[in-house]
Amino acid sequence: MNISLTGELEKLVRRKVESGRYSSANEVILAGLQLLEQEDKRMEPGFAALRTQVQEGIKQAERGELVDGEEAVVRVKRRAAAKRRRARV
Repeated sequence: MNISLTGELEKLVRRKVESGRYSSANEVILAGLQLLEQEDKRMEPGFAALRTQVQEGIKQAERGELVDGEEAVVRVKRRAAAKRRRARV
């Protein structure tokens, strides 16, 4: 597989190799991909929960269980304020 990097990313890879921490550009790219995979795994539960919430919202809308936009904003602000209060305790 061949990849193309921007000039800025090429410089970054070169600097990483020159630092001595990595012996080749391939090692730098591999380390970056491993970090990306770790980040994806860390974020997946949150994305799964969000997908579930979106699907539930779609179902509610299909049932006609909609809330006026202004009321929705009020509810979101209330929940955010309550969350902030709980975080301080």
